[in-house]
Amino acid sequence: MTIPSPDNLYPLPDYARTVLLKPLVKNPQIEIGEYTYYDDPHHATEFEQRNVLYNYGAEKLVIGRYCALAEGVRFIMSGANHSMAGVSTFPFTIFGGVWGEKTLDIALGAPSRGDTVVGNDVWIGYNAVIMPGVRIGNGAIIAAGSLVVSDVPAYGIVGGNPAKLLKTRYSESDVALLERIAWWDWPVEKVTEHVRVIMAGTPAELAAVAG
Repeated sequence: MTIPSPDNLYPLPDYARTVLLKPLVKNPQIEIGEYTYYDDPHHATEFEQRNVLYNYGAEKLVIGRYCALAEGVRFIMSGANHSMAGVSTFPFTIFGGVWGEKTLDIALGAPSRGDTVVGNDVWIGYNAVIMPGVRIGNGAIIAAGSLVVSDVPAYGIVGGNPAKLLKTRYSESDVALLERIAWWDWPVEKVTEHVRVIMAGTPAELAAVAG
């Protein structure tokens, strides 16, 4: 049996709703790790246009390896922010002309939370929305329909609007162990060799084969 290629846009033959994002995405402001996929029965190949919104600024969207993104997951980028420096939040600047000339410095001076960063092995559920500058740790799970407005710890499970930490998948010591193992950084051959332990084993069992 062959190892799935990270360069294959459609990793499942005759199943066009699932795409690997690394070979799909061309925008240099969006960085996607190998084997991260997006599933959508209608618009899978339009991820950049439909799922990464208001991507006008310098901020990047960075997503790690082996992440699973369900249909309708959206990332709101910092370009959606409006200045709150004064009385009105109306974005006069975007209409150009005299408005643009008089207010460009205000628009450019709007605060930014920086890049939006999703770790490795993260599962983001159906129709979840990730707000600008959020950082999601490795191994986290985002429940369907969540509005994520703040950082998510490694191996945390969050849900709700706004999303709150529901539980952690492992103890602090096990999370630290998994972060050290970082199986997602292994060569794909080693991942393949130990795929059953990665998928169904305990942190201790994974540590035993990590070498």
